[in-house]
Amino acid sequence: MKKLIFIVSTLFLFVVSQSVFAQSKKDIVDVAASVKDFSTLVTAVKAADLVGALKGDGPFTVFAPTNDAFAKIDANTLNSLLKPANKAKLTSILTYHVIPGKIDASAVVKALKSGGGKAELKTLSGAKLKVMKKDGKIWLKDQNGNYSQIVKTDVMASNGVIHVIGDVVMPK
Repeated sequence: MKKLIFIVSTLFLFVVSQSVFAQSKKDIVDVAASVKDFSTLVTAVKAADLVGALKGDGPFTVFAPTNDAFAKIDANTLNSLLKPANKAKLTSILTYHVIPGKIDASAVVKALKSGGGKAELKTLSGAKLKVMKKDGKIWLKDQNGNYSQIVKTDVMASNGVIHVIGDVVMPK
């Protein structure tokens, strides 16, 4: 009986470790594409021609808006942004969601502690994005004064980390 339990336990651990290993081999784009709730984000990344960049070595930290976050944007505005004529503006918005380097949740918390509850990040677009603790939650504050809650952290990829946010943040 002990041998059977040992064999079953070993097989279970092997299957789980292979699943985790397979997930960690996926880059940021592959991870996002595998999550149904990021379909609008993936469409936007393709429209902005950023797939190659986000499949690069990185590391990157991506604050990824969900489909519901994109749904808060006026439909006409969103559809307009996805048109080839607005590629530069869409690229600016999407790269505002990307930070060079891998910043996991523990690094964010550490930065908030050392910054008195606030931290500032320089995005891939070159603009600043603020992170703050408010009402016991962690929020992003964009350059327009709008807030987006970080609703899930540390979705790991081979070339960085994804943090899920509830609103699209916008540069000026």
